[in-house]
Amino acid sequence: MSNAAPALTHLAPMATRASRLAAARTDYAASESIKAEVRDLNFFYGQRQALKNVNLPIPERTVTALIGPSGCGKSTLLRCFNRMHDLYPGNRYEGEIVLQPSGLNILSPQVDPMEMRLRTGMVFQKPNPFPKSIFDNVAYGLRLRFVRQRSILQERVEKALRAAALWDEVKDRLHHSAVKLSGGQQQRLCVARALATDPEILLLDEPTSALDPIATSKIEDMIFALKEEVTILIVTHNMEQAARVADFTGFMYLGALVEHGATSQIFQTPKNQLTEKYLTGSFG
Repeated sequence: MSNAAPALTHLAPMATRASRLAAARTDYAASESIKAEVRDLNFFYGQRQALKNVNLPIPERTVTALIGPSGCGKSTLLRCFNRMHDLYPGNRYEGEIVLQPSGLNILSPQVDPMEMRLRTGMVFQKPNPFPKSIFDNVAYGLRLRFVRQRSILQERVEKALRAAALWDEVKDRLHHSAVKLSGGQQQRLCVARALATDPEILLLDEPTSALDPIATSKIEDMIFALKEEVTILIVTHNMEQAARVADFTGFMYLGALVEHGATSQIFQTPKNQLTEKYLTGSFG
């Protein structure tokens, strides 16, 4: 039997928009509310289409994981949420990402991309602390929002560091350089920096791929605690990690969202043959 990746022609024929959105919501019925909804999203790097008619509801205060082989569109989808693609000419969106309950379309030309980056905080694969103090790293977004009062900055920085499970480790050296922290601490610092502005969604792009098992465990424990306060969307190549931390999982392939639903259902009884092949190691 060949281990070559299957063609995307195994996917069901494209339905109407209404039926696709209805189907997308089916497996999320147990969730109390939807925080964001991707609707008929296409994305293009110049002439190359990287996302194809993606429909995905994101339940509030849960963890949704995106899995799939390299180059399938996971990180591309994640970066649509905070308009990172706007930084490069020639990129183009079609469709919507709607935040609830406001009904705001993140991708609208009338929406300020910088504002969205504060409302949908992102943490990248490799820790990227600024060459500043620990305090100044966490306070960065607050200052962009013109928070200047020292007492408020101190309160918000401490709150964010506590949420990122880092406060006890750094509280006595807040004015030391952030780049002197360990890799795992730097990653949690980046989480604290994203949390300081009270984002509606926290975006994690393979946040533990460069970390050792102990640091990875701390990040995963932090994710469990954070979902009580914020909706989380995580990209991971580690299927065991998705199974551990995610309430819902979406499998992507060739720019399409092949299947999504409760994590237990995706891993135990996948409905699509492509999903099953990926999870059993036939490709990817």
